[in-house]
Amino acid sequence: MYLEKYCHEHDGKISFSREQASAFAKNIADDFNPLHDVDAKRFCVPGDLLFALTLETSGLSQEMKFTFSGMVSEGVALTFPSNIEGKAAIVDDNNKEYLTIEASGEKTKDTSITAALTSAYVEFSGHTFPHILVELMKKNHVMINPTRPMVMYESMTIHLNSLSFEDVKLVLAKTDLKIDGKRGVADLMFNLYDGETVIGHGKKHMLLSGLRPYEQAVIDDIVQVYIDKKRQHIK
Repeated sequence: MYLEKYCHEHDGKISFSREQASAFAKNIADDFNPLHDVDAKRFCVPGDLLFALTLETSGLSQEMKFTFSGMVSEGVALTFPSNIEGKAAIVDDNNKEYLTIEASGEKTKDTSITAALTSAYVEFSGHTFPHILVELMKKNHVMINPTRPMVMYESMTIHLNSLSFEDVKLVLAKTDLKIDGKRGVADLMFNLYDGETVIGHGKKHMLLSGLRPYEQAVIDDIVQVYIDKKRQHIK
């Protein structure tokens, strides 16, 4: 993964254009969330791009937690920690935090290992919608607002039994959705495999807003728009 294509680096700080962040979302993460469209009114840089850059910059630890506290817009200059001892944060020039990272256990900056984990996680994460979330919403008889579909990536935890692996794949293990009025909290639990061996586990935590009663026809339309958008991009 050539992350330099998806960010600007100047004086040790990293920023993103709309075009770069959107290209990462669509070309690398296979993520067509409208928040990452170049012309989106509420545009934000994909959380998976911040995750990928964190591993590239700071390395991978056996135990990690990533918590997002702010949406990164175009042109915001961020400082990424070069090393994480316990806890660190990605901040802008005003020291505003956008992502906090907790790390413990053994760690590595081996690029083959960090790249393998990054690629596997980004591939899994990018397929959250529609593949996983639609089934989860259907099971719980709710759906997002079709005119303003808001699904926010809040946090992710990961545990690795060891850092000795050459290849890794993420497989969904369990899903859960807790509903409170028009808001929902979705947890996507996954296992990490090296071949046939389980080498760890993790959880992606997401917030859903504007929930309403589930309507299959409306969901079908939302999914079709998503699919059409993806097809148009590929052409």
